[in-house]
Amino acid sequence: MSTVDEPDPPRRPYGGQSAEARRRQRRERLIDAALDAMARDEWRSATVDRLCAAAGLNKRYFYESFANLDAVAGAVVDEIAEDVRAATVRAADAAAAESLETQAFAGVGAAVRALVDDPRRARVLLGGVAASPELHDHRARAMRRLTDVLIDQGRTVHGVELEADPLARVAPAFIVGGTADAILAFVRGRTGLTVDEFIAALATLWLITGNGSAEIARARTP
Repeated sequence: MSTVDEPDPPRRPYGGQSAEARRRQRRERLIDAALDAMARDEWRSATVDRLCAAAGLNKRYFYESFANLDAVAGAVVDEIAEDVRAATVRAADAAAAESLETQAFAGVGAAVRALVDDPRRARVLLGGVAASPELHDHRARAMRRLTDVLIDQGRTVHGVELEADPLARVAPAFIVGGTADAILAFVRGRTGLTVDEFIAALATLWLITGNGSAEIARARTP
């Protein structure tokens, strides 16, 4: 008998898709079902059985991707936050050689559309979810990571003067918090603006805040 371990046989495709592709699809269906429950403020009553029923999956498929409900909720938050971060960075990089105004409009537009094209995403990431303390902390960490992206971009656009000024500790959180409230107002239909009008207004406010903070920081930096 051979003592050499032989590799596991590859899983055969089914319906033209590999086993891994089918697993990813099942995971995305569970994430979408969780996103829907979280956006509807129904997460407190969520169960694995209900989530699987909403996703049209057998319960056993839940545990191939997630250990528990906190894990799938965390995956929802992480996926939204990463999509927003990646869209913002791509837009900023593409507009890096353009004017400050163009950069602001590009970055704000990318972030807003990544959230409002599916309003559920804005409600979950920015509005929070009534659930466990662990999920609350997870969402808070995701928002801090997004704030760090803004800080890095501000340093690039405005220079390093803000870095040594007290405004650097306040302005990013101020902008992110105000932006979050404005986006929630938009998806709830309270602004009466089109998405293009909303992006233009929000980008203008970013410019006013960023330029004003940079100007003050430069004036009082030795």
